[in-house]
Amino acid sequence: MGSRRDAVRALSSATLAAALPAWALTGRADRLKRIGVQLYTVRDALKADFDGTLQKVAAIGYKEVEFAGYMGRTPEAVRASLKSAGLSAPAEDVGLEVPARDWSSSVAAAHTVGHESLVVAWIDAARRSTIDEYKRIADIFNQLGRQANAAGLRFGYHNHAYEMAPLEGQVPYDVLLQHTDPDLVCFEMDLYWTTDGGKDPLTYFAKYPGRFPLVHVKDRTASGQMVDVGQGTIDWSAIFAKRKQAGIKHEFVEHDEPGDPFASIAASYSYLKALRFPNG
Repeated sequence: MGSRRDAVRALSSATLAAALPAWALTGRADRLKRIGVQLYTVRDALKADFDGTLQKVAAIGYKEVEFAGYMGRTPEAVRASLKSAGLSAPAEDVGLEVPARDWSSSVAAAHTVGHESLVVAWIDAARRSTIDEYKRIADIFNQLGRQANAAGLRFGYHNHAYEMAPLEGQVPYDVLLQHTDPDLVCFEMDLYWTTDGGKDPLTYFAKYPGRFPLVHVKDRTASGQMVDVGQGTIDWSAIFAKRKQAGIKHEFVEHDEPGDPFASIAASYSYLKALRFPNG
């Protein structure tokens, strides 16, 4: 009887092993350690109950957050709220005019709250109709990056899909990458918008290694619908297997228009927490 049971167990183990990828059997599996969330996903709740929203985010399991505005709060109040919730905020997404208009205030706020990076999240359409305009934007980014470095911060840019569409025979995203100094300007790749724009994030990781210390983690169905992470077609194991090549240090879950924001970020967190991938 015992030998039959042992045989069944051995067969089950062999079947399971055959179903697992080789990297999962050699001790090379890795996982995400500190998962973050872009607070734009819960913006309405944050506006209504700032402290309560941060507490709920932390209760789900998130350790880091990225701001897209402080909802009228002072940097000092934001820092206190983060401390109370046990969260850190390594980055903030800002408009291009914010650091350019008042750099000293942007720097002071970043240091008070605890940001490491200030990330421009949008270029107005009127400023990006030609490749030469993208080159001028790259020059502005280099200038802001130089100022950020001098202040002990990092300056970055967050993409959407419009940078992926060919313009005058070139891809604007490549123009920005090629005309910015890697020592001054980093990139926060939005993995949904890059994919939605018809580009492969892995191609960029290989072509521009180390340029992407920040990523927005949001999923996409084959038809283009934005969904919770793990419910779409993006291969997250393949993405994060190349995190060292990309230079990824912080990943922020995001969903632009979730039906239930807290259910959405909870589902995405659960998926990413359980995700295993090759240790590249």
